[in-house]
Order: sequence, then structure tokens, then C-alpha cells
Amino acid sequence: DIAMRAIAEVAAKHLGQPIIVENKAGGGGALGPATMAATAKADGYTIAQMPIGVYRLPIMQETTWDPLKDFSSVAMVAGLAGPTRQAIAEAQTARGIGYHAGLLSLAAMKSAPEDEIIAHCEAVAREIPLVGFYLQPAVGGVILSADFWRRFVSIDNVIAIKIAPFNRYRTLDVLRGVS
Repeated sequence: DIAMRAIAEVAAKHLGQPIIVENKAGGGGALGPATMAATAKADGYTIAQMPIGVYRLPIMQETTWDPLKDFSSVAMVAGLAGPTRQAIAEAQTARGIGYHAGLLSLAAMKSAPEDEIIAHCEAVAREIPLVGFYLQPAVGGVILSADFWRRFVSIDNVIAIKIAPFNRYRTLDVLRGVS
């Protein structure tokens, strides 16, 4: 919801018209797309943010819609994980099947020094545009300094950072690093 509202705000300025964001929570992210498939006109004026689980839904249960046939992707972001060699292979696969960017988990680098993590990010960014992912340590995230984020945003092919440490001070570290 927050990401879509930020995108809508910027898009509204560029398009010169208001954009309405309607949060349809529920069903593991499937309620919004199901509602859109049933009610939205195929005119390009309706967009959605859909989690990967939405694409599995027609395989697991009967639906009146098919995410591959009833929707067109604007941007596809793959999840990338693992040590450098694995993350590079995942980035190459994602790029090869049409993904536009990769969201890089740093959980596999948990015990690595920041210099090694930066080298890891640089290597993966050579394969696909990169979205950094600052995840809370309780679920595998790595605590990183403001200096790390300053260095991270200077990597060629870094396009964004998803900030989800659920700690205002860690969030501020990212903001200090990128400002």
C-alpha cells in the first residue's frame, strides 16, 4: 500500500491527473487482483501490485481469472538470494526470462563484513538492475551502517532500496546514507 501510494504520487505529477490508490487487503494478496479482473476495464488505467503467490493461485484452486492471461506486467522484480555465485545465477535466470530488476536479500551475507557485502552487491548488479532490501534482523536481515547505504547507492545499476527493518533508527541509517 505504501509503495503504491508513493508511485501514484509521482505518476500523478507526470501524468497531470490524480491517481486513486485503493487497498484491497486479503486473500494473500489475491483479493485485489480478483476484484480487478472482474470489474476493471482493459483500458490501461488500472494497475496492481501483486505478490508471487497470486500466480500460483489458479493452480491451487479454481479461479475466474488467470494472472498470466488477464494482466500485463509493467515491471517484474525477482527475489534474489544466497551467496554471490547463487545470487548471480538467479539474476541471470531472472533477466533471461524477462524480469526487469532483482530484489537482493543479504541474509546469506549475515556474518560478512560490509566491504564483502558491497562486493556481493556490485557483482549481482552487473547482471540485473538491483533493488536493495533492508530487512529486519529477526527474519534474516543484516544490520548495516549509513556508510554501507552511501556506498550501496553509488553502485552502477542500483535503482531502489526497500526499507523494512522495522526499526526507526535503522531506517534513518538508510536515509542518512542516501542523502
